[in-house]
Amino acid sequence: MNRSEADILWDVASVLARDAAHVSRAAGRPAPNLPPLLFFTDPDRTPRPWETAARLPAGSGVVFRAFGAADASETGLRLREATRRRDGLLLVGHDALLAEAIEADGVHLPERALGAAPALAAARPDWRITGAVHSGQALAEIEGLDAAVLSPVFAAGGASAARPPLGVEAFGEAARRAAIPVYALGGVSGANARALIGSGACGIAGVSAIAAAFGPD
Repeated sequence: MNRSEADILWDVASVLARDAAHVSRAAGRPAPNLPPLLFFTDPDRTPRPWETAARLPAGSGVVFRAFGAADASETGLRLREATRRRDGLLLVGHDALLAEAIEADGVHLPERALGAAPALAAARPDWRITGAVHSGQALAEIEGLDAAVLSPVFAAGGASAARPPLGVEAFGEAARRAAIPVYALGGVSGANARALIGSGACGIAGVSAIAAAFGPD
């Protein structure tokens, strides 16, 4: 664990979550009960994600993206055990059947599947449902989600490497106009996380940066 990097990410994420809750109360809406920090797994970049999940601050969240891996159930159950020990949220990427099998707390939908959110929310009102978006326009059009994850804010790797970064200003404009809480994803690190304070983000999401900060040495 990189204590300095971990402290920065968690401290900033906590500030963002408090600010988002304050804005919701001021607007007469229920304060969002969402984790400040969301760790996105990836079979290639986070091969043993349960080790990172076990070291996240209490109350963090994990989005398990199995991408059809043969060991998805085994990995999912390890993540379920780790998140329960940390009083954390566990979402499964896109796969509702896997989410049910490992007793996850909900699902995270890719942008191409956001149309399924209203029906899924109606069928599983006990679940938390989040979704990925990559533009302010897409964010404004979604329905049925508890929160969105907007990316990439900064230059990022992985699937977002080919996308131009939104930048904090454009991200903030989209987040403040959104009807639901919005997480900042994409290139967020200890070096730039503080720039998100005041942006309207409800928290921080990440893959490699969170794994590097909170994972085993």
